[in-house]
Amino acid sequence: MAGEAIQNDFGAVQDEWGQICSQLRQELGEKAFDSWLKPLSISSFSSGVMNICVPTRFMRNWVITNYSDRIHRIWEKKNPNIKTINFVVQAVEEDKSNNIRNSSCRSLFKQISTSPAPQNIYQSGIHNLQPDNGYVSFADPSQSLSVPLNPQYTFDTFVVGKSNEFAYVAAREIAESDNIRFNPLFLYSGVGLGKTHLMHAIAWHIKQRNPEKNIVYLSAEKFMYKFVKALRYKDTAAFKEQFRSVDVLMVDDVQFIGGKESTQEEFFYTFNSLIEEGRQIIISADKSPVNLEGIEDRLRSRLSSGLTADIHPTDFDLRISILQEKARQLNCELPQKVAEFLAQKITTNIRELEGALRRIIAHAQLIPGKEITVESTQEVLKDMLRSYDKRTTIDEIQKKVAEYFNISVKEMQSSRRARTVARPRQIAMYLAKLLTLRSLPEIGRKFDRDHTTVMHAVRKVEELIQEDQSVAESVDALRRSLES
Repeated sequence: MAGEAIQNDFGAVQDEWGQICSQLRQELGEKAFDSWLKPLSISSFSSGVMNICVPTRFMRNWVITNYSDRIHRIWEKKNPNIKTINFVVQAVEEDKSNNIRNSSCRSLFKQISTSPAPQNIYQSGIHNLQPDNGYVSFADPSQSLSVPLNPQYTFDTFVVGKSNEFAYVAAREIAESDNIRFNPLFLYSGVGLGKTHLMHAIAWHIKQRNPEKNIVYLSAEKFMYKFVKALRYKDTAAFKEQFRSVDVLMVDDVQFIGGKESTQEEFFYTFNSLIEEGRQIIISADKSPVNLEGIEDRLRSRLSSGLTADIHPTDFDLRISILQEKARQLNCELPQKVAEFLAQKITTNIRELEGALRRIIAHAQLIPGKEITVESTQEVLKDMLRSYDKRTTIDEIQKKVAEYFNISVKEMQSSRRARTVARPRQIAMYLAKLLTLRSLPEIGRKFDRDHTTVMHAVRKVEELIQEDQSVAESVDALRRSLES
């Protein structure tokens, strides 16, 4: 009889809880109720003490802070025997038929079965690798924070040369280390030079070594979109919980939050929270932290506080190595002369270089008896090569470099050897070699120099790019300006 009385008491409080939930749904609205109170369920009731199950510690703290007093007041009116309400963290598990496995923590879903599905759009959880059209995401696609990862972007397929060696070594160190040495790792480069490849490679490698790691990889634009959506649905607390519970946060193209004050503020607090909890952060951008436009000083300082690694424009030898590696991956034998021709013509963007290679291989495979030669390559890529030929002139380079360094074109062409003139002259020669198809003698004539002077200038600037960050950034800024 005593057991039956206890069962009846528990059944009575279950009914009361259902009534309370209906009232709270009306008071708070569908979205707030579904996000914070619908997942709750009664665990036990004895001697005036009510225990309510809450799925996560964060949710428990939020419910206690925002809703516990209201729940207590409503329940006291319905049942004066309830003296204490405890909120206990105890996950609720469901099987495929939606029946509750945990009998001590009965789900509220049975009581309010007519309620819509939870509206919390920021469910956390980045668990298993799941295929998605040849790419892979670390999350449930319906709730995905992470963008799909390209399975081709691994460390094994990344071709290393002088221009990207430091960034590669830094990325590999982060991916292979069990201890956080550099936080954040900040990678930057111009478009199509490999920083996204390295970001994907880090994620793959970490997940291979530690499958349980909770990794979020996304663009800064998606971070901003998620934050704006959270503001719209008044659900920023869930947004914060999800982003601040990851083990590794990877944000690509962070320059896109420049000028977005509220997004920067949230990103700053997310950044601080993860750093303080010893979580790894990896960032990429098109410029170094100190040169990012529209970024608040405190965030810029945070971004600069770890290890910054830049990827310089590729040199001729590295472009040939990239072409040979990509051809190997595509099971194609690429003639050396064709590789040299492409490496000389397409100099600024690895993606375009790879795209050109795929075009000539596809052309050869689709047309029986068609061989890959320099002549066939010129024919297949004539539209692309024509656009490259028209891109930049030496005159344009001289003018742009002179403006950048606040000297005149005449000074650049003069015999002056002062460093304030000689260094811009060398950079202009280097850019002329990089961005035009002119021969060394032709470039030399534009500067009233011979071809050996141009050769020396190119080598000197290549060395300075590796050794002097200010020179590297100046060259990169000029190159991007000339290509735009």
